[in-house]
Amino acid sequence: MKFLIATVLTVLLSYAFGLFDAVPWYSFAFCSLIVALTIHQKPVKAFLSGFLALFFLWGILAAMIDTANNHLLSHRIALVLPLKGSSVALVLLTAFIGGLVSGLAALTGSFLRKK
Repeated sequence: MKFLIATVLTVLLSYAFGLFDAVPWYSFAFCSLIVALTIHQKPVKAFLSGFLALFFLWGILAAMIDTANNHLLSHRIALVLPLKGSSVALVLLTAFIGGLVSGLAALTGSFLRKK
């Protein structure tokens, strides 16, 4: 139950912070860190909670933005990267990077709580 609460809380806080233009793109890492500090979990569960929260949030947001412009920009960026022009691969890569940063922030929060 803590895992689900931490995941949903991370998604909600990260989305709320993302609505403000004054905060940098990595502000969701602070949300993950704070959630991991407040909700006690084992380090592996904290990492998975943060990773899954941002993987799905960034994946959904990137897919929505990508479909809004008919995959034009993502296709061109995917041609520059070694993705063979796949827009889906670029969206998944974006989600993975966000999830990894968030998961590592949550892991850090879990380790800080142990001290």
